Amino acid sequence: MILGLSTAQKLGTFFAVVLVAGWAVFILAHIKRSEVRAGSEIENAPNRKPYLADDQLEGPKLERTLSAALILLVIIAIGLPLYWLREPGRQAGAIRGFANKAVADGFILFQSATSTAPVHAKDNAIHFGCADCHGNVGQGGSTTYSITISPGKTQQVTWQVPALNTVLLRFTPDTVRTIITYGRSNTPMPAWGVAGGGAMNDQMIDNLIAYLTSIQLTPAEAAHQAQQYGTNGQALFNAYCARCHTKGYSYGEPQVQGGGGQYGPNLTNGVELRQFPAIVDQISFVTNGVDPGKGYGTGGIMTDYGGGMPHFGKYLTLEQITEIVNYERGR
Repeated sequence: MILGLSTAQKLGTFFAVVLVAGWAVFILAHIKRSEVRAGSEIENAPNRKPYLADDQLEGPKLERTLSAALILLVIIAIGLPLYWLREPGRQAGAIRGFANKAVADGFILFQSATSTAPVHAKDNAIHFGCADCHGNVGQGGSTTYSITISPGKTQQVTWQVPALNTVLLRFTPDTVRTIITYGRSNTPMPAWGVAGGGAMNDQMIDNLIAYLTSIQLTPAEAAHQAQQYGTNGQALFNAYCARCHTKGYSYGEPQVQGGGGQYGPNLTNGVELRQFPAIVDQISFVTNGVDPGKGYGTGGIMTDYGGGMPHFGKYLTLEQITEIVNYERGR
């Protein structure tokens, strides 16, 4: 068991054992010295025994006591600074341990609802089935979903679910938290947070975001994936923008190609030319988004990062973003 302890825990255990052993020795010695014959307490009681003579008391006894005090003082003088020097490392280790536990709990939450992976009953950690739609490592997937095609009439479709291993490259953690909490209306993404009517409390959502952070591709890896589309503006638009800006694209039935609008606004018929008279402003918006509460273009303003618009500057090149913008401005 002790082999699995940290260095600090091993030292603490060692000193605790030494302390207990010392007390045990002291108690046994005291009991042995206190053993007297019945009726002889008058001669043998501790307060009746003759004590050391003055030359012994002020000589060897005093020297032993002062030596012991000096040794303890040296231990304190050296030990306390050493402990203080290790304190930043201990705190960093505690932070890492907390973060690792959050990732581990988030992993459990993310797993398929039918997964046999163990759960932590004491932490109320269960499988919420994120992997059933988003893939076992957040690589994306698909799910069935019923869409309303007319009043009282629905159609079941196969919905292409986005990857989550790049979600924090295009959204801030706060935006991801909002999406998890309140879901996405008219999509298969339900509200998971208690505030949105779901079952996840704030700690669970934090743990889930910690897990998503741990599986994110690096910007270089995400950029490598985007290279398959080259600098073809239409292909890049379909890969990264059509999900929101083209109705029906997520389930293979795109309607107005090139950004007719659905979850994101319509981008056709010169809308982008009116919203962003200067092309550099539109390129900047797609690349970086905007700060909360600030406007974009000639009339857009929202309260969240980029007006709910993902920012793609972390893994699409300036040339690729420029080609997307050129494609949108030509619709």
